[in-house]
Amino acid sequence: MIAPEQARAFAHEWIEAWNSHDLERILSHYTDDFEMSSPFIASFTGEPSGTLQGKDQVGAYWRNALERIPDLHFELIEVLTGAGSLTIYYKAVLGKLGAEVFFLNDDGRAWKAMAHYDR
Repeated sequence: MIAPEQARAFAHEWIEAWNSHDLERILSHYTDDFEMSSPFIASFTGEPSGTLQGKDQVGAYWRNALERIPDLHFELIEVLTGAGSLTIYYKAVLGKLGAEVFFLNDDGRAWKAMAHYDR
């Protein structure tokens, strides 16, 4: 189980990392071989599955996203905890609300993440 304090700490650092636009800081929350799924992956990269594997692929995608959305800013709304996972609910980009589910390893880094957005 992920303790609520651990989930909140992860969420706050994750939001701050994204708002800093520091790609290395963002990637520090993930294992080297993590899997990322998002509807934005399909629209930004043309990958029909919406899923990328590893820091190299996801890092290139996020670098592109940070360049395409220079005013990117997230606002934390809520953090939910689960058995081996947590969900960050937040104000995302382009006026959307987002919810990202993170599956964490024993070191507290995500080995899998799945993003969801309204509209």
